[in-house]
Amino acid sequence: MNADGRRKNGPASEQPDDRTLYEAAVKMRERSYAPYSRFRVGAALLAKDGTVWTGCNIENASYGACNCAERTAFFKAVSEGEKHFSAIAIAGGPEGAETLDFCPPCGICRQVMEEFCGQDFRIILGNSAGELKVLTMAELLPYGFGPGDLDK
Repeated sequence: MNADGRRKNGPASEQPDDRTLYEAAVKMRERSYAPYSRFRVGAALLAKDGTVWTGCNIENASYGACNCAERTAFFKAVSEGEKHFSAIAIAGGPEGAETLDFCPPCGICRQVMEEFCGQDFRIILGNSAGELKVLTMAELLPYGFGPGDLDK
């Protein structure tokens, strides 16, 4: 992992598998700043070039200023010029909980994903039992509103 929160994995043939990406999200969960909700979330976003961008949720006493892990990862990537993504892994749950359950992205994060990702974009969720659940953008947000809708 580079100091700027990304890891270059090399060519697409060397991209991390779903479990490796999910484990990166679990690791990012540890960096979460969630003193108010105590619900910690980590995300690992895979760019099509193999770079992994990470993020965690960051809360604020002014709740409207909070940012989700998924959006943190997207905003880091986009601010550095990346706009092509293939998957994101998300790990979340209550602070101190040994058991994690599947933690799907909130509505605002789904909207950000709709902006930058195709219908085949993959969302990888996991739990403490070691199970992974993989959804596509089409499954997660079947009637999304995106850039193409403005052209109609």
